[in-house]
Amino acid sequence: MGQVVAPKSLRSFAAIDFIDERLEGGSSKAASAVAGLIAVASFSGPAEAQQSNLPPVSVDAPVERPRPAASKPSPEQIRARNALRRAAQRQQAQQAAAAPSQSTGAPDRDPYADPAAPYKVDHVQASGKFPEPLLNTPKTITVLSKEVLEDKNATTLKEIGRSTAGVTLGSGEGGNAFGDRFFIRGFDARNDVFIDGIRDPAVSIRENFFTEQLEILRGPASSYAGRGTAGGAINIVTKQAGDQNFTNAETTFGTDRTKRVTLDVNQVISPTFSVRTGGLFQDANVAGRNYVTDDRWGGFISTKYTPTNDIKITTNYVHTDLSGLPDFGVPYYKQGNVPVTEAGIPRQNWYGFINRDWQTARQDFGTLTGEYKPTDNITLTSRTRMEQSTLAYIGTLPQSPITTNPDPTKWTFTASAQSRNQWVDVVANQEDATFKFDTGSVKHTAVAGLEVSNERVGIGRYNGLASEAFGSGFNSNGALPNQSIYAPSYTYNTGPFNPVLGGDPTRYNVDSKAIYVLDTANWEDTIILNGGVRYDGYDLTSSIAAKSSRVSSNFVNYNGGIVYKPVPIGSLYAAYATSTNPFGSELDGTAADYGGAVPGGVILGPEQNKAAEVGTKWELFDRHLLVSGALFQTTKDNARETVTVNGVSTLTSNAAYQIQGIDIEASGKLTDRWSIFGGIVLMESKVTKSNIASNVGLPLANVAHQSFSLLSKYKFDGDWEVGGQAVFRSKVYGGTFGANTGTLIPSYWRFDAFVEKKIDQHWTMKLYAQNLTNKLYYDTLYRSATPFVAVAPGRAFYIVTSAKF
Repeated sequence: MGQVVAPKSLRSFAAIDFIDERLEGGSSKAASAVAGLIAVASFSGPAEAQQSNLPPVSVDAPVERPRPAASKPSPEQIRARNALRRAAQRQQAQQAAAAPSQSTGAPDRDPYADPAAPYKVDHVQASGKFPEPLLNTPKTITVLSKEVLEDKNATTLKEIGRSTAGVTLGSGEGGNAFGDRFFIRGFDARNDVFIDGIRDPAVSIRENFFTEQLEILRGPASSYAGRGTAGGAINIVTKQAGDQNFTNAETTFGTDRTKRVTLDVNQVISPTFSVRTGGLFQDANVAGRNYVTDDRWGGFISTKYTPTNDIKITTNYVHTDLSGLPDFGVPYYKQGNVPVTEAGIPRQNWYGFINRDWQTARQDFGTLTGEYKPTDNITLTSRTRMEQSTLAYIGTLPQSPITTNPDPTKWTFTASAQSRNQWVDVVANQEDATFKFDTGSVKHTAVAGLEVSNERVGIGRYNGLASEAFGSGFNSNGALPNQSIYAPSYTYNTGPFNPVLGGDPTRYNVDSKAIYVLDTANWEDTIILNGGVRYDGYDLTSSIAAKSSRVSSNFVNYNGGIVYKPVPIGSLYAAYATSTNPFGSELDGTAADYGGAVPGGVILGPEQNKAAEVGTKWELFDRHLLVSGALFQTTKDNARETVTVNGVSTLTSNAAYQIQGIDIEASGKLTDRWSIFGGIVLMESKVTKSNIASNVGLPLANVAHQSFSLLSKYKFDGDWEVGGQAVFRSKVYGGTFGANTGTLIPSYWRFDAFVEKKIDQHWTMKLYAQNLTNKLYYDTLYRSATPFVAVAPGRAFYIVTSAKF
C-alpha cells in the first residue's frame, strides 16, 4: 500500500498543533525548523510528497477545544487598561509635538480654520452655542483668522473696524471714552466686545498680539451674549496652550519709526501639561501725523492641564499697556462741509501739547476654565474671569473753528482740554452644560447655562490743566481760544501744568445674572433647527457725591433659525432674533443722551431690538471657499432721543429706527495658489418714529451705508506671495441723526499691498505697504455743534521678518 498524504488543510492544522507543543516544551530553533518543513510540504504537489523521505502523517479529525468561561474584568483590570490607553495617547501626543504631521498644518495654526485654506474658518469658538460649522449656522458671522490678521497687518482692534465691511468706527462723544468704539450694522457696539465669550465692558484700546481670531456676530445676539448687541457683537479669541512645540518670533521696522517685536512660544512640558507664552514691544509714531506716538508692550501666558481624558483645566492671563501722545484729529470746516484738511490745512497738523498731553490704556485679565466630560455626550464647563483695566488721558480737542476768512492761514480754533481716568473691575462666571442626544434620526446639541457678573466702573477727570504761560488765555477747564489752525504755535509750551485727579468720580456698579437654554437639532444634515431663550437680570447703581440712581431691568430674549441643505456644500436659512439695551448699559457714558445713567438723573425703560435675516451659504472649490449672502432688517423701538421745548431739553424714549440691507462675504481659496477674504455690505437706515417730526425719515449717523473690503493674495513658484487689500467706505453723517446738522466725512478708497518671500522652512520676510496711495481719509466725526474729525494714518512701509521653529 502506498503512503497516504494528508490534505493541505489538515496538514495546516497538524502543523499548528505541532508548533504549539514545541513552543511549550522545546526551543524556538526547533519550532522554526519544523515550521519550515511544514511550509515546504504545504506547497509541494502530490508527486513530490510521495517521493519524500518523510514518514507518513496520521491526523485525527480536529476537535473543538473548550473555551474558558467568560468573566467580567475586575475594577483593577479596568483601571489598568485605561491607564495603558492614556499612556499610549500621551505618547502619540508627544510624538505629534516632536514631529507634527503635514495633514494638521503648522503647529501654531488657527485651530478653528481650514488647514488647507487658512483664510476660511470652519467653526467659531463657542462650540456649544454654535455646534454646527459656519456653513450650517443661520446667522452671518464674519471670522478673521490668524492668517487674515497677519496679512491685513492688523495689530489693533481699531484696524479691524477700519478695514472690515459693515463695521464703522465711532468717536467718544458726550462724555464717553475715546477708545475702541464700533458700529455694527448701524448700531453702537462699544460695550458689546467679548473676550473668549465673556463681556469686556472696558472701552479701552486693544492690541491683537495675543489674539487667535476675531469673530464678528452680526444682528441681535442677546440670547447668546446678553444685554445690548443690537447690531452684533465682537468676540476676541485668545491664544491657548496646545499639544505641539513651536517658537515664533517676529520683528517689524517701519517708515514711521516703527519698531515692533513679538514672541509666541508653546511648550509641551509633560504628556498632561503644556504652556504657551508670548510678549510684545512696540515703539512707533503714526504715519502722516506730527508728534503722535503709539508705544505698546504686553505679555500673555496660557496653560493646559489634562490629568485624564475627561478633565481639562486651562488658564489664561494677558497684560497690555498702550501709551503715547493722543490724537484727537483736526477741526471741521462747516462752511465747506468738509474737514479743514480738505481745504488747504496740512494733514499732519497736530493740535495738542507736547509737554502736557498723554494717554495710557492698560488691561489685565485672567481666565480659569474647567471642563469635565462625565460621558461622551455630556460636557460641563466652568469659566471664571477677573479683569482690571485703566483708560486715562489728557488731550486737546480742536474745537470751535472760525473759518469765515477765505484765507485758510487766517483760520483759528479753540484748543480745549479733555481728560479722563476710567477704571473697570470685572468678576464674571459662566457655567455651561452641553448635552448631545438623539430623538429618532434627529441629533441634538443642547446647552443650558447660567452667568453671573459684577462690573464696577469709576470715571474721573483731571483738574489744573490751565497754563500760567498764557495768562488769562486759558479758562478753568484749560481751553485756549484763537489759535491758528494752519500753524499752531503753542505745541511746545512748557506750562507749568499741574493736573490733579478730581476726588469725586462717577461710579457705576452693575450686577448681572442670566440663565439660558439653546438647542441645535440636525435631521440627517438636511434640515437644521436652531433656537434659544435667555433671561437676564440687570441691576445698575450710579453715584456721585450725594446723588445716586438705580436701574433694575429684567428681560427675556430669544432667537430661532432654520437651515435647509439641498446639497452637502450648500445651505439656505432664515432666522429671527431679539435683544435688549437696558438704560445705562453704556458704562463709559456720563451723559444720559449718550447712554449713561447719570446719578440723580432721568431713568428710562430699555430699548427693544428685533431682526430678521434670510440667506444662503456655500462651500465651493473643493469646499475651501465659503461664500455667503444675506438680506437683513433690524428695528429698534423705545429708542432714546432728546426733545427741546421752550428751551428745555428732555430725554424721552419714543423714537424708533430701522436698518435693512444686504451682506455678501467670501473667505478661503479659489485655487491652491489664490486666497481671498472680504465682503460688501449695503444698508439703508431711517428714523421711523420721533417726537420731532423733522427727524422722521432721516438716516442714522455714524454709519457707512455702503462698505467694501477685499484681501487677496497669490502664491507664485519659489515661495513668493503677492497680495493686497482694497477698502471702500461711503460718506458718514455726523449729528444725532444723519443730515440734521449737515456735517459728514467723505467717502474714500484705501489700498494696501504686500510681497512675502519664504526664505526657508524657518524664515519669512514680508514688505507691507499701508495706504499705498497716501489717501487722506478719516476715521470718525465728533457729533457736537463744534465738531472735529480723526485723521486716519497715511502711507507707511514695513518690513516684517518672521522666524518659526
